[in-house]
Amino acid sequence: MTGFFDSFALPLLHSMDAERAHNLTLLALWGAPLPTAADDDPILAQNVFGLDIPNPIGMAAGFDKEARVPDALLKLGFGFTEVGTLTPRPQPGNPKPRLFRLHEDRGVINRFGFNNGGHERARERLLRRAANGGVVGVNIGANKDSSDRTADYVAGIKCFADVASYFTVNISSPNTPGLRDLQQAGALDDLLARVIAAREQAAMQLPRRPVLLKIAPDLALADLDDVVKVARARGVDGMIVSNTTLARPETLRDALRSETGGLSGAPLFALSTRMLAQTFVRVENQFPLIGVGGVDSPEAAWAKIEAGATLVQLYSSLVYEGLGLVGRIKTGLAAHLRARKLESIGQAVGTAVNDWL
Repeated sequence: MTGFFDSFALPLLHSMDAERAHNLTLLALWGAPLPTAADDDPILAQNVFGLDIPNPIGMAAGFDKEARVPDALLKLGFGFTEVGTLTPRPQPGNPKPRLFRLHEDRGVINRFGFNNGGHERARERLLRRAANGGVVGVNIGANKDSSDRTADYVAGIKCFADVASYFTVNISSPNTPGLRDLQQAGALDDLLARVIAAREQAAMQLPRRPVLLKIAPDLALADLDDVVKVARARGVDGMIVSNTTLARPETLRDALRSETGGLSGAPLFALSTRMLAQTFVRVENQFPLIGVGGVDSPEAAWAKIEAGATLVQLYSSLVYEGLGLVGRIKTGLAAHLRARKLESIGQAVGTAVNDWL
């Protein structure tokens, strides 16, 4: 399946509008018979956030916004996957077109705006697949017109506490006006206090679900100091670094580079990896980090790990590399570990952090 996708379907999808191609890919993953990926090399397995994860490569949020294909992604070889971002009420998102490929830069710009069918629809899908196992995180957000955005995140915890392997609190999307303001210390402290309280209340009857915080790569270091301080004080279980960027590097060449929205893919790699390293030194091993942004090769994934990531997520690179990328990265990571005579990913985490500071 992955070979077919990469050699035939990928060029076909590139001939279509980007969002239509994305929806067609989801349909194929939902309906097509998929082969099971080869067993993962045991050297890649870890227990992170109290979860047994067979390999460190995850699908980032944004690909499977409505929890349609988590089992297909796990079957294709991802160690874990993250659905969403999900909001309490359905919302259409921003007007189309809102997804753009930057072919010359191997990047993507999106301004989706949390388009999704709402909590209840996604919950029904996750309930139907709950017995299948695997690590499936739920990325939660707020409706654009919400009068109490923090309440929307609390509603997400309550709705998915019995079906999520973990939660990601997404306060870093650039496509919902004002959302990134929740990264400011006072607002973040209130948000995390209420979210953690909701998680603890749910944990009285259900397993305790890890809560992760996803941040933007555009934070000033003084603001990052505040974010990490609040996250540590409120007892989050981890952080994801990072979301898309509003920055436009001068190296961008594609004619679509000035489109409004968040930039991801290869142009995000350096910025997001520097932010990952800066976060790693501030966290001081209090909790693990997930590195995301521009992971398009085994070398890029290894760089994220050396900069402080225990796990790695990808999404945009699949637009250019295809699904075979997942297997190539896993093989490459295992080779990196054995070449250095390391026994686990954990032994490599943060070993080159100073190169990115």
